[in-house]
Amino acid sequence: MLSAILLAAGKGRRLNAAMPKPLVKIANNPAIIYSLNNLNKHPDIDEIILVVSQANRGRIIKAINKYSFKKIKNIVLGGLRRQDSVYNGLKAVSKKSDLVLIHDSARPFINGRFIAKVIAAAKKNGAAILAVRPKATIKFSRRSNIVSETLNRGRLWEAQTPQVFKKNFLLSAYKKYSRADVTDDASLVERLGKKVIVVEGDYGNIKITTGEDLLLADLIVKRKAYAI
Repeated sequence: MLSAILLAAGKGRRLNAAMPKPLVKIANNPAIIYSLNNLNKHPDIDEIILVVSQANRGRIIKAINKYSFKKIKNIVLGGLRRQDSVYNGLKAVSKKSDLVLIHDSARPFINGRFIAKVIAAAKKNGAAILAVRPKATIKFSRRSNIVSETLNRGRLWEAQTPQVFKKNFLLSAYKKYSRADVTDDASLVERLGKKVIVVEGDYGNIKITTGEDLLLADLIVKRKAYAI
């Protein structure tokens, strides 16, 4: 059994929007609806745990009630940090689940083909993430914004979500490294010494962070004619 945790507790301060990031409109729908729709209709996903904040809980419930997302099993409150929110979601997944998929609602355009690819890799290896090659040249600076090194772009990956893991890997990682500050779940699983497989993803799987991202998201919807 596979459970999906969809993170929607973020405030989106860098977006400078009048509402929380999961609720900002992309074309005619709140951003969260796109990712929820893609997860809900995927045949490999058995249930969805939605993680929200106290501030946006009511508005998100009102927004999703307009749609038919039958796989949503539970809606739980997030925590102060991203990993706190994931852990709260993890505690709500079914006891029958052996795999857990984690996705950010700020990435609305993940499609079924890539969901299937990262799930297949996790079933085989225990841990897998989507990622893309960086397009830009990456510089490394140790201090004072002075370039220390130009990194080999051919060996670098820009991590995305979904990320999929054996449930016992995640539980062990979150219990052992609960105080660690990380920006993705793979970082904690890596600390356990587990091998995390990289599955090449899609540049269209953008993350909504700034107003410019929102403009691009509107264009993606118009060009691909997303149907909700």
